[in-house]
Amino acid sequence: MSIDADELRALPPAEKMRLVEMLWDDLGESTEPIPLPDWVDQEAARRREEMRDSSCGISHEEAWQRIERRNG
Repeated sequence: MSIDADELRALPPAEKMRLVEMLWDDLGESTEPIPLPDWVDQEAARRREEMRDSSCGISHEEAWQRIERRNG
């Protein structure tokens, strides 16, 4: 398969977006594993640990209170 990067860059934004959506949908339908670089696993682990730290973020009660204040 040959893809001309210059031709892709020359496409209008709407056409580029259509291609991105097609590729994303195709990846979502695939049963093949998607190889990810090591940094993705490292970042996921970092974020998981960050979420375990109760001083980081807000409780779900506080989140709902904020939502209610905005909507009320």
